[in-house]
Amino acid sequence: MLQYPPQTLNALHLHPRGSELLFVVQGVLDVGLVDSTNKLFTQTLHEGDLFAFPKGLVHFQINWDRNQTVKAVAGFSSSNPGLIRLPTNLFKSGISDAVLQKSFGVSADAIKSLKGL
Repeated sequence: MLQYPPQTLNALHLHPRGSELLFVVQGVLDVGLVDSTNKLFTQTLHEGDLFAFPKGLVHFQINWDRNQTVKAVAGFSSSNPGLIRLPTNLFKSGISDAVLQKSFGVSADAIKSLKGL
């Protein structure tokens, strides 16, 4: 059972080896994914709703409610779907600041801010 406390985010991530199916048991959860054409799809899920996140696509879940914890169940198409959390993989992996600056087209100060420095 997954729990999303009030106003929490499951940050941008992907599963390289499996698709995810999310079923909301209690509460309201906003989800989103970016497809291979760079199009953002979002949906507000209510109790009893399902959402499928295809393998390898960047996605997130967020509970905007200030009071209620959302409960959900997730299943995967693989026993080892993998997990790549983009903020961690990009900003805490040792990739040089110069590479990040060029990749995102931002200043050194912006990269330092994203790294929490």
